[in-house]
Amino acid sequence: MLANPVFRYRMLTLAEGWSFVLLLVFGSLLSRISEIDLVMPLGALHGALFVLLVLGTLLIRRRLGWGFGTTLIALVCSVVPLAPFVFHHWKKDEFLAAERTAQPA
Repeated sequence: MLANPVFRYRMLTLAEGWSFVLLLVFGSLLSRISEIDLVMPLGALHGALFVLLVLGTLLIRRRLGWGFGTTLIALVCSVVPLAPFVFHHWKKDEFLAAERTAQPA
């Protein structure tokens, strides 16, 4: 599974979305109500996953046959909070079909 680039991209969309949720809930909320400050480490994790998601989108677009419009929507969804979940749900059938036919990279 991990050798499949479509599977890796699909998991990356979910990881980036969840990293933002963790940053909001645990980072921001905990720093306001307690002495625990997780904003910096969770922010760094979220930032790294964001950069990987943008790069992954640009690399996987050709394999999935995405045109300019779909690629632009994917990139916008990587910026808008919680939009990676919406994008993942919208493209889930396409991802799963591509995973079944994709050759490992």
